[in-house]
Amino acid sequence: MAKNIEPKLRKIGDYLKLEEDAVFVIPEYQRPYSWGIENCDKLWQDIVDFSENKNKDNYFFGTIIVNCQDDDTRYELIDGQQRTTTFLLLFKALLLGINNSIARINSNDEDSSGLLNGLKERRRRILGILYKAEPEEISERPNIEKDIKIYEKLNLLSNESNNEQFKNELNIILKAIDFEDAERKVYKIPYKQKDNKYTNFFKNFKFFYNKIFALQGSEVNSIAKSIIDNCEVIEIKSWQVEQAITMFNSLNSDGMPLNDADIISAKLFATSKSLNKGNEYSKIWKDLLEQLNDDKISNIIDINSILTQYMYLTRAKNGKMIADTTVPGVRRYFTQINTELIKAPIETCSEMFKLAQIWGNVYNYPIIKILLKCNENAKLFLGCYFNRFLNKENRIVEVDIIILAETMLRLFVILELVDAGYSSKYFKSFLFKEAIKLTDINVSINEIIEDFNLHIKENWKDKSDIEIRIHDYDKNLLVYVNEYLFAKENNMDFRLSSKCDIEHIMPASGHNLPEIRKDAGIKDEKEFNEIVNKLGNKILLEEKINRSIGNEWFRTKISNTLSDKFSYIHSSYPLASSLANKYKDIEKPYWDKDDIESATQKAIRRISNFIFED
Repeated sequence: MAKNIEPKLRKIGDYLKLEEDAVFVIPEYQRPYSWGIENCDKLWQDIVDFSENKNKDNYFFGTIIVNCQDDDTRYELIDGQQRTTTFLLLFKALLLGINNSIARINSNDEDSSGLLNGLKERRRRILGILYKAEPEEISERPNIEKDIKIYEKLNLLSNESNNEQFKNELNIILKAIDFEDAERKVYKIPYKQKDNKYTNFFKNFKFFYNKIFALQGSEVNSIAKSIIDNCEVIEIKSWQVEQAITMFNSLNSDGMPLNDADIISAKLFATSKSLNKGNEYSKIWKDLLEQLNDDKISNIIDINSILTQYMYLTRAKNGKMIADTTVPGVRRYFTQINTELIKAPIETCSEMFKLAQIWGNVYNYPIIKILLKCNENAKLFLGCYFNRFLNKENRIVEVDIIILAETMLRLFVILELVDAGYSSKYFKSFLFKEAIKLTDINVSINEIIEDFNLHIKENWKDKSDIEIRIHDYDKNLLVYVNEYLFAKENNMDFRLSSKCDIEHIMPASGHNLPEIRKDAGIKDEKEFNEIVNKLGNKILLEEKINRSIGNEWFRTKISNTLSDKFSYIHSSYPLASSLANKYKDIEKPYWDKDDIESATQKAIRRISNFIFED
């Protein structure tokens, strides 16, 4: 008889501590480990804020769904593999930090005895969690020879995902003697420089390691205690995989309890009825939802986005964002922190409706679409700026919005390139302070732009480092930025449609690939993999054109004589049409590795000059 579903609220330390013969399993169909620095930064800030505030309640990190197999010895992670893996990396970094803190304390110092005992206890707990070590196996103080024997017993997580390229990275890090040992043994991605050469596993481990080693021993002890004993998850165990997956889908569908918008709307409506303004409020709320459901802007903002923007806007107007960069939940902000908003339902809803109307006016600006592709947080600070136009007398100034959006884009491009999360002082803290000026109609746009210029120049003095990162960049967001800047410098029209693809000029796949590589002067697959995803080999292209010629030879892609296919000549995107025009009179044009490098160098100069206003 199948066992019933078993949900249980568990401390992180208890959830991760398995029996001797048990192991976490990442099943074959799971995606690879994809958490990046930004996710880890948010997690770390949440933990630090919780630890420093000394809350009486425990901190909740969500739900984990486990499918139990083989007499409860294999715990398949149906939902929670990203968080589980990240916590294991964090625990290893904590262990190294604790070892370091213990080594620095004089055991004869009576004043430090309490701290020393606390650190030893955290060390015992973590060794028991990560390596299932028994108390008698653990030395009183860090001992390399004894610790190595413990590390070698590691049997905690088996990664069986067919999608994970770096299955051994986590275990390599967990078995490492110290940070240097881990750095020496982990996988290095060929042709990459600096931290770009490491996998997400090591980059995230390094992030936590650096954060922890910047702390004092007492802070390390406090953080470790908070994580092990005061952070919790709901672990839901199932004994049928179909049941577990169905449960996962249910918990991530519309079948959830009332969301923030439902609760806030209900409270606003209740207040409006008590003021005999229920009908008036209902009409404005209906108008707001209709505005947000308009197909033109529904993919940019929704009711939850407007509520969050309005929270940021009102906090900035009240000067709260300089003193406190922590962000309360939207529901708590409206219903507990700033209850004046609930007490004035007509005014609150009217201003949110006007905010939505402004988005209806600016959503189609190309720079707005590019900015929001780079980082969704940008809309929160644009929303603060839109406060200037909530009064009917203050009309939208398009040129100022475009200038501000370009200025913000420069900062978010840096965020895309560097190994720092949004929550760091270089981004979130700066933007929070600037939000107060953004809302203030008496502060000129020029003053705000100068603040951004000064912030960038003070914190990223090494332009060459940014240029190296652009050269190594192999993702897609900067393709949009490069296209936008190319259009601007050549006075070309630029419109970003919803049906737009990233096009590899030299195809990244296809049946002609070996011949195309040879034609381009590429010697082997390694060299091909090094250059095919560089910025200079990517452009924007309409979906229908890309589907038509995506894997064809370059000479076919720029042809103007095709009768049954589209080509670059039919594209409205600047780089594609410029390539078609450049090569249209060449009988047998080529696109080789030198062309990719040349185009990449131009993109590097274009983007770095944009960032630093050179």
